[in-house]
Amino acid sequence: MLRALLEGLSDDWTTHNEGGDTWSPYDVVGHLVHGERTDWMVRVKKCLSTDDKAFAKFDRTAMFEESQGKGLPQLLNEFEALRRKNIAELRALEVNETQLDSIGIHPTFGEVKLRQLLATWAAHDLAHITQISRVMCKQYQEAVGPWREFISVLR
Repeated sequence: MLRALLEGLSDDWTTHNEGGDTWSPYDVVGHLVHGERTDWMVRVKKCLSTDDKAFAKFDRTAMFEESQGKGLPQLLNEFEALRRKNIAELRALEVNETQLDSIGIHPTFGEVKLRQLLATWAAHDLAHITQISRVMCKQYQEAVGPWREFISVLR
């Protein structure tokens, strides 16, 4: 999905944000790479562990430093490779229905279930795909003229 939305686009499309401290599509992809590397599977394993179940705090903005000097094609490749690895690793765990109720300790929420973590992983991806689409759509704010009334994200 990310490749379909972003591959081959100019930096004008992928580095603009909504102003202030908002994220560009480039930033979002960097954030997703960081999550694949340091968050999702690490937390899955914490939930399934019999030892330390405490999740480390996730640095939501680590991509600003980690992505420096990388182009979007490189980030897309990193994300794809990491996601393939993580999905393969998750499948290999053969998590059963009972294990889905395994608990991890989130630094903000306290006890969370593995099933909630996995649902959040999917929802997180979808939310960021929506974010990327919204940011890119807003680049047409003026160009669409009166049709803005029919495009809710532009109102």
